[in-house]
Amino acid sequence: MRKFLDRFGFDYEFVSASDRYNSGAFDDALRGVLRHYDAIQAIMLPTLREERRKTYSPVLPVSAKSGIVLQVPIEVVDAENGLIRFEDEGEMVEQSVFGGQSKLQWKVDWAMRWVALGVDYEMCGKDLTDSVTQSGKIARVLGGNKPEGLIYELFLDEKGEKISKSKGNGLTIDQWLTYGSEESLGFYLFREPKSAKSLHTGIIGRAVDEYWQFREKLPSQPVEQQLGNPVWHLLRTNGYHGGEGDSLEVSFGLLLNLVGVLGAHATREQVWSYLGNYVENADPAAHPALDTLVTCALAYNRDFIAPTLQRRKPDANEAAALAVLDEELAATSDDADASLLQNIVYEIGKDPHYGFESLRDWFKALYETLLGSSQGPRMGSFIALYGIENTRKLIAEALA
Repeated sequence: MRKFLDRFGFDYEFVSASDRYNSGAFDDALRGVLRHYDAIQAIMLPTLREERRKTYSPVLPVSAKSGIVLQVPIEVVDAENGLIRFEDEGEMVEQSVFGGQSKLQWKVDWAMRWVALGVDYEMCGKDLTDSVTQSGKIARVLGGNKPEGLIYELFLDEKGEKISKSKGNGLTIDQWLTYGSEESLGFYLFREPKSAKSLHTGIIGRAVDEYWQFREKLPSQPVEQQLGNPVWHLLRTNGYHGGEGDSLEVSFGLLLNLVGVLGAHATREQVWSYLGNYVENADPAAHPALDTLVTCALAYNRDFIAPTLQRRKPDANEAAALAVLDEELAATSDDADASLLQNIVYEIGKDPHYGFESLRDWFKALYETLLGSSQGPRMGSFIALYGIENTRKLIAEALA
């Protein structure tokens, strides 16, 4: 947790609950729990199954014999001095709850911390909605208040199932930052916190490109729309340094297509050599945000894209269309822009001679025969980035 907070520049004071229990810093709050023991029981017992009610206690003494935290019924002997009575290994003992000699049950512990630490804001997942309700009641009994807060929806895996530590089906922050940028992570988490979200590697690329799309829109938006734009807030999280209207020279999706063609062993230097076809002053130092994404794209391609790519042979009408595309590209200047190249591709796909029911079928054929994937980029942009001559080589391989 501290590593994460430090990485993103949070200003915080770290408090260890164990240290607070053991040092006695929570003793006064524990005294409050004993004073209001019956009131807390009245809140908690109706929420428990009948069998659990028989042994439930808000206070969990630590055995002086074994050091184990015991879940046993207790009797409050002297609330002011923190004395309780309970059974430990067949013997009735009296013991203080102070100085680390006890813990509290989860919902009671949460409420106690709110009061003892003066917590005024707390976020939690939807699965803790009932805990917030019960802990809020206990906090009021202890003389405090439930903090203001936000209950956010759960994160789901690619199958739509709840992410669980025990299942290991989650996506860690370090994993996200291997395949996407810090800005994209902040953007994804910031948006629509009360809606359930998929959280898996497949959504990283879209989050990266959407972050830059929202950033580019900012200057043209009226102030009320800017305040609804997640990037307006993200640019101000660690001190405002400008950045509205900045755009990404090459979309992350297009980068992924490029490195996919280059293969699992593509290098950063190779990618930048191709970016020279598309980006003015193609120097990593001049485009640090793009350079970060080049590294991310290489990792994503290596781990997820390259192992799945498989180019198929074109059928007869697709082969005829590819042959014409090759001829058109051969007659086109190497410095043709993406829009001109896109028009060339469009015109071939619209020609009824090749039998495509829709342009979508033509583009799908290009993706599957040239890139080895069922989805892909705007072909004009890809050809401009990859280069006309290199694209003709892909066509030749497909027709071989």
